[in-house]
Amino acid sequence: MTTYRSPLLDRLPGAVSADGVDAGVAAHYGDLFREQRALAAGQGFVDLSHRGVVTVSGPERLSWLHLLLTQHVSALPPQQATEALILSPHGHIEHALYLVDDGETTWMHVEPGTTGELVAYLEKMKFFAQVEITDATDAYAVVFTPAGSVPPPAAAVRQLPYGYDLFLPRAEFADQLAVADSGPAAGLWAYEALRVEAHRPRLGFETDHRTIPHELGWLKSAVHLNKGCYRGQETVARVHNLGRPPRRLVFLHLDGSNESLPVHGDPIRLASEGPDSRPVGFVTTAVRHYELGPIALGLIKRNTAADVTLLAGSVAASQDVVVEA
Repeated sequence: MTTYRSPLLDRLPGAVSADGVDAGVAAHYGDLFREQRALAAGQGFVDLSHRGVVTVSGPERLSWLHLLLTQHVSALPPQQATEALILSPHGHIEHALYLVDDGETTWMHVEPGTTGELVAYLEKMKFFAQVEITDATDAYAVVFTPAGSVPPPAAAVRQLPYGYDLFLPRAEFADQLAVADSGPAAGLWAYEALRVEAHRPRLGFETDHRTIPHELGWLKSAVHLNKGCYRGQETVARVHNLGRPPRRLVFLHLDGSNESLPVHGDPIRLASEGPDSRPVGFVTTAVRHYELGPIALGLIKRNTAADVTLLAGSVAASQDVVVEA
């Protein structure tokens, strides 16, 4: 198995590789908070070239994708960014897709390591539809530039309120960024800190094998509640109309006096019941923010009171509500 390594790791000074699923791109370039400030000010770029890229072309691509995804895409206008999920038959999240259509091809980027499984599923559901599915990861790299920047020319662009997801030719994306004078490079840690601040969930971090869209607030951005049938829709409709999700995403303000951050999967407990009590949830992503200090996202039981102090691992934390109980 080939291990990916971005060319920017060797070309840019101070680059330190991320680990885990994000291995192969820079976690930081030596100054985490400077990198965050630059992104927040609309400057620089983030190397996301480890992410998977899938394209779907053909005259029936949008109507066909509409049958499979949680999002309404049958009439998706060209250049309009959207996001969608693929659910299991029981409504659990299996894939998160970040899409844009250019009028001829639907482009999407996905989590590292999920492309093969996604393409296999799409091929299985192709039947007689006039579509062509391509794993384009070897041909295109994803790069993020913040709102306020001037992105370089790209094969496809997802324009978002907070920036641009660019699909750049992989063979030349490093040179293209240099020629375009795209500003200072920011590592994935800076990008993740701003993601946590904005409460944006990420597949594999804020999700586990039983997560449903309602728990993460994905109903607002990735699920259309009035479209036709798709796999898992029955669960989406039932929970939305008749009940509440069993868990909810929360934003955690962590005690800054603790030198270490909790890690993904660390239990969240009620502080009043002590460090050996039964967990009410788990930490999903913890980061250091240039203004807010140590913060995190977590997934906790829906009926946990919003005003109680929590323990995220061994770190005291207060919570802001992201998804209503």
